[in-house]
Amino acid sequence: MDSLSPISVQKGSPKPQNFRKSFVTSLMEVATLRTPSFKEDTYSISNLKPSEKKALQELKLKLQTDSSESSSMWGVSLLGGDERGDVILLKFLRARDFKVSDSLHMLEKCLSWRKDFGSDNILEEDLGFKELEGVVAYMHGYDREGHPVCYNAYGVFKDKEMYERIFGDEEKLKKFLRWRVQVLERGIDMLHFKPGGINSIIQVTDLKDMPKRELRVASNQILSLFQDNYPEMVARKIFVNVPWYFSVLYSMFSPFLTQRTKSKFVISKEGNVAETLYKFIRPEDIPAQYGGLSRPTDLQNGPPKPATEFTVKGGEKVNIQVEGIEAGATITWDIVVGGWELEYSAEFVSNGEGSYTIAVEKPRKIAANEEAIHNSFTSKEAGKMVLSVDNTASRKRKVAAYRYIVRKSATISA
Repeated sequence: MDSLSPISVQKGSPKPQNFRKSFVTSLMEVATLRTPSFKEDTYSISNLKPSEKKALQELKLKLQTDSSESSSMWGVSLLGGDERGDVILLKFLRARDFKVSDSLHMLEKCLSWRKDFGSDNILEEDLGFKELEGVVAYMHGYDREGHPVCYNAYGVFKDKEMYERIFGDEEKLKKFLRWRVQVLERGIDMLHFKPGGINSIIQVTDLKDMPKRELRVASNQILSLFQDNYPEMVARKIFVNVPWYFSVLYSMFSPFLTQRTKSKFVISKEGNVAETLYKFIRPEDIPAQYGGLSRPTDLQNGPPKPATEFTVKGGEKVNIQVEGIEAGATITWDIVVGGWELEYSAEFVSNGEGSYTIAVEKPRKIAANEEAIHNSFTSKEAGKMVLSVDNTASRKRKVAAYRYIVRKSATISA
């Protein structure tokens, strides 16, 4: 490791490897997505095949002939020569393999549904689901390529009282579906609809504690609404906290899915959430409950401060040293290790003769379900802060991230 790096590594004794795998573990590994990641289309007309260009022109002509009123979607005219309109039309064409008649039928049904449902004004509505905001379905940050990310978690509905309050009758279900469409529309409102731009979102779905049988009706209706009216709007679907049986089912149905569809799926079993999400989303943009550094209050202070990512190998102890802290300065830090289950501590070491060490956070075992640590310390003397994560008792590699900011004393800097 580079001598200038603030991270130092101490290796413990190697642990014996166990190469025996259970039948279920093997199936889960097969089920984990191994196909190339989905690459979003540029939507540039110059990149289309001749047959695709022809289909686009035919769709425009048919829509102009069949439509009795101005056709627009998400505030974009589909026939006014706007390149954003072409992006939307291409989404419908791709959803129907560039079959013009099928694409036109889907598009006209969608335009009719949006008018009846009132989708264009739904962002202005207060549907009264404050208790679900930031819990069940919500937009939060962006992935590494700039796609807005939507998180979905329905585990709260295992509580029967909560379930009855939201899904107790047909009217409640309709209102919930309207709210769920509103969340999706927030994400779509963040898209560019331009060739080469960001034209789709990322969906992260948490399957932990999800009551499958009870939510079957709602899930089917949500899926149907999205498939029929929001074609090619999802660049990647990441399933986290996936139970073993879901992975097995996926491995069975995978051969029947198109390569394009499979390339959008990422399946992550329980315990691998942070490791999976870090591949696509930076730690500072991932909610704390999923092994990231982002908390709701952070968003009030502008763009998140970038984090430094690192790995903690099995049998290693990693020390992160922040040097050059002046007397009276305050250091604030965040640190997280995906699926913790290791020992963490923080100490301040003073400079100069007769240096001493202050145990800011005594060594303690951090459980797997604990969120990122957020703490601060004001030094009386100049010195350095040392953050330690001890993984010597494990043989499993873990992903991790940290960030810090040092604020000098007002009296010193004046």
